[in-house]
Order: sequence, then C-alpha cells, then structure tokens
Amino acid sequence: MTDVLRMLIAPLAWLAAFSAVYGLQAILCAAPPEGTLAGISMSRVLLGLAFAAALALQGVLLAVLLSRRFGSRGGFVRTVSITGGIVGLVATLWTFFPVLALPLCR
Repeated sequence: MTDVLRMLIAPLAWLAAFSAVYGLQAILCAAPPEGTLAGISMSRVLLGLAFAAALALQGVLLAVLLSRRFGSRGGFVRTVSITGGIVGLVATLWTFFPVLALPLCR
C-alpha cells in the first residue's frame, strides 16, 4: 500500500459511500419497495443496511491503517493516515445518521 493511498483511502471511501447511500435514497423515493420488516419500511431497512455497510467499511479501514502490516511506519504518513481514518469514520456517522432518523422523501 503506498503512502498516498494510506492517506486518502478513508476520505475516498466516505465519498463513494456518501454517493451510494444518498443515490440509493433517491432511487427508493422514486420507486419505493413495498412491504415492511418488523414494522419498519423496506426503504428504511435498505438504507440502514447501506449505513451499516459504510460504517463497517470505515471501521475495517481504520483497523488496517492501525495495523503493523499495512500501516505506515513513517511518523507523518502514519499520523495523517490514522487521522484520515478517524475522520472518515466520524464523517460516516455524522452524514449518514439522517437516513435513519429523519423522514425519507421530503
């Protein structure tokens, strides 16, 4: 793994997940699936699964960046990459939580 990739992978993964989750929300608003699961609409369930997948991805990325095998040995690159991983995880929580808490399609 190159140093540039280590520093940019978490923010780029957040960007891709952001596009995917809110694109999925637009699709679900245009053509909502029928049915419920445990009283929760299928649209909300699908968005919750996408949110959970994005959180898991960011958690795995942070664990990889913290590992000795894939993490950087250099001080500056290690600090920037781990900070990027933490920022990606917090950004995922902050920006994707509304798909679970706020009304959809308004």
